[in-house]
Amino acid sequence: MPTWGLLFLLSAVAQAIQDCPAPCTCQALETMGLRVDCQGQGLTALPALPAPTRHLLLANNSLHTVPPGAFDHLPQLQVLDVTQNPWHCDCGLTYLRLWLEDRMPKSLSSVLCASPEHAAHHPLDQLTGYQLGNCGWQLQASWVHLGVWWDLALAAVAVLGLALLAGLLCISTEPWPETRTQSHPRP
Repeated sequence: MPTWGLLFLLSAVAQAIQDCPAPCTCQALETMGLRVDCQGQGLTALPALPAPTRHLLLANNSLHTVPPGAFDHLPQLQVLDVTQNPWHCDCGLTYLRLWLEDRMPKSLSSVLCASPEHAAHHPLDQLTGYQLGNCGWQLQASWVHLGVWWDLALAAVAVLGLALLAGLLCISTEPWPETRTQSHPRP
């Protein structure tokens, strides 16, 4: 690597270290990227993290949730320690769960829920989507009141669709009539 390339990389790392969030310490890694250590800082929310973060240590804080997309601007992130936080395991933690499932599935068992009551003391990997909550995704009130009528309408549409499909199958299995050719009349 040319000297100017090495100087450019070193200046980028130096700038990232300067952008280190106030309660955390940042250290350049030999493999490029940063080790951002925010352990035991009493954080209640994620700080603004530098883009070259490769190792992020958030253990032993007061984090309850991780906002959706919080790690999307950190493409180099390979190590994430979020243990020892009082996680509120509802739909607000879905992003963290999915992120860990994709990148560090073994670490899910070390993320313990502190609340709500039905999830307390359970690892995040043992909770179902139902237990995490519905995040307010509900049918509009006008659709909910249709109740049985809505179910009947859906059943009628399904039966009609099946009848049309059966009709098409019957038509397509009938033999096609033979066409007689004019050049060879029968005696």
